[in-house]
Amino acid sequence: MNQEAFAFIEDLAEDALVPAIDIDPQSYDHVIVAFSGGKDSVACVLHLLEQGITPELWHHDVDGHQPNGETFFDWPVTRAYCEAFAAHLGLKLYHSWREGGLEGEMTKHNARTKRVVFETPDGLGYAGGTRGSISTRRKFPAVSADLRVRWCSAVAKIDPFSAAVAGQDRFRGGRTLVVTGERRQESSARSRYLEAEPHRTHAPGPRAQRHVDHWRPVIDWSEQQVWDIMKRHGIVPHPCYRLGFGRASCMICIFSSAKQAAAVRALDPARFSKLRAYEDDFNHTIRSDMNWTELANSAAPFAIDTEAAKAAMSTTYDEPIFTEDWQLPAGAFGEACGPS
Repeated sequence: MNQEAFAFIEDLAEDALVPAIDIDPQSYDHVIVAFSGGKDSVACVLHLLEQGITPELWHHDVDGHQPNGETFFDWPVTRAYCEAFAAHLGLKLYHSWREGGLEGEMTKHNARTKRVVFETPDGLGYAGGTRGSISTRRKFPAVSADLRVRWCSAVAKIDPFSAAVAGQDRFRGGRTLVVTGERRQESSARSRYLEAEPHRTHAPGPRAQRHVDHWRPVIDWSEQQVWDIMKRHGIVPHPCYRLGFGRASCMICIFSSAKQAAAVRALDPARFSKLRAYEDDFNHTIRSDMNWTELANSAAPFAIDTEAAKAAMSTTYDEPIFTEDWQLPAGAFGEACGPS
């Protein structure tokens, strides 16, 4: 791994203001979709395919790619769902993760943030873990739109993605398009996002020779348009939507509503208890005004679909990814509960 990738992941400064740009998606050598398995990233992929563009998909394993498939923050089925989706469409899928995952960073004590691992066409790449300050975290990410304190997105998604771009020579000397699925309808913060801009890994100088743009093709789409394109292609949504969740975010998400917290407790009491034990151990709750038991007690959970629950809590995806009898899931147009 080149030193540039190590420096990038550990020394990246706060993004500077950048100009909006025009995008011709046909003009790139590489088109990469940051793929969570959620409806918006699915919509991005299908939208690109409808334009005759074959992207590669990058999925971030937020729990650190545990060898036994164990998860704490994420839905157990998410990785397998992403693999089934990619296989159905014949698309390449690459995973990345930070060793130890979000839980390892959350419990960090007198240690460095661990390195990033990312899959490439030629094997595994690595970045970070050997430089940077030694510190203690022992707290949950803040419920905030500010990524400086809502560190989960940076630690588990944004920085691993950036390290994987910076750490691969195949992106030198060409044009790369990074595609993400934010929509302005989701929140006031996202309403101010640009549709297109230089990506944070854009480094066209003689050393890096990387031209990387960032495109949000569904930024002005309504949720109805997102479900419409999934229906048009017969793509079965992530099982969590059938359980009533409005976003395929982490199963344990700092933005969870009371109903979602209650649903997590009903689906996996042991996971819920582990989270509460961390709140007590850290003397730091996810919500500033209450702990997760108090949050879950303040609302009834969704009516649990037992088949959907079985699918969501499995580390394998054993259902069809395509159906001709497409149904709008229970979580559609429901509680989104994401960044404000």
